Amino acid sequence: MATSLQWADISQAPRSAAEQQVPLPLPRELYIESTSRCNEHCDQCPRTHLGREADRDISLAEVRRILDQLPQLERVVLHGLGEPLMNPELPEIVRDVRARGAYVLFNTNALLLNAARGAALVDAGLNELRVSLDGARPETYARVRGVNRKALPHILANLRAFHALKQARGAELPRTSFWFTAMRENIEELPELVEQAAATGIPEVYVQRFIYFGQGLATEQQALFRRTQERELELIRTAEARCAALGIAFRATGAATPMTYLVRGEQPTEARPWSGCHRPYALAYITANGNVFSCCFAPFHPGPASERRLGNVFEQPFAEIWNGPRYQAFRAAFESDTPWPQCAGCGTRWSL
Repeated sequence: MATSLQWADISQAPRSAAEQQVPLPLPRELYIESTSRCNEHCDQCPRTHLGREADRDISLAEVRRILDQLPQLERVVLHGLGEPLMNPELPEIVRDVRARGAYVLFNTNALLLNAARGAALVDAGLNELRVSLDGARPETYARVRGVNRKALPHILANLRAFHALKQARGAELPRTSFWFTAMRENIEELPELVEQAAATGIPEVYVQRFIYFGQGLATEQQALFRRTQERELELIRTAEARCAALGIAFRATGAATPMTYLVRGEQPTEARPWSGCHRPYALAYITANGNVFSCCFAPFHPGPASERRLGNVFEQPFAEIWNGPRYQAFRAAFESDTPWPQCAGCGTRWSL
């Protein structure tokens, strides 16, 4: 099995009316939100500004019931709008997913990555630990992530200790990486973030897609996709050169280079830019409350979540939801010129 699956590069042609009558195979990739609780209040996050589901941790027993219904899963992502490390059963959930032969990862802010949690995740066989780091200076990190200035030094200390733990155990897993949500508020600090990666033993830095919905920092004015200015491109080039010198991989969401990711939108846009997305056919996103959505972008759209919800896995078998009338209506709209709102912005307002 591959150690990293870049599903975002897989395109899906529209299905004909006849094909839509044939049940889709169950997905090989699944997002399961470990918890809807969080210990940060990020100013670009829908959890902060758009409301959210009731705070809840998904249980190990509930995850097992979900996974039992999808025996062909190859990749499970254990994050959503909450902080996964807040779920006390997370290591056991990771262990169970790995026992089924699937690749498992999650994003974290690493505030709770202490020695005990770090050791438990190593022992559980976690494949990949992605650290969301949206600033290289304490004041910027605090402003973007809605915490105090002590947070960033604490996180960096946790990461140094985690790197030392892995070295002491001779553990290659989990792979660790920084995920930087690039916006005008923090792009000046990207080269500094590379230096912090080197200092904490992080071998990969990713530029993460920025999605805006008009509140807090999540505004069009902060977006760099299709809007990069020369100074911002210079910072990307500087970070890229420093990564090369330090032996750090420098990538972006969707298996692109950061430069390609940011500027490719300057090319002419096709009439239906969302149509290259594979997600309606290959994955699903399940919240800690069991609600099923088309992908992890769905919560970023304002308005009632009920308009985008496709079912609840605690109330109905997943296969019935996946090939049920509501999912079929969603896919039919996706294949038309009028997709549901969570799809309409992809490829134009932000990258796929």
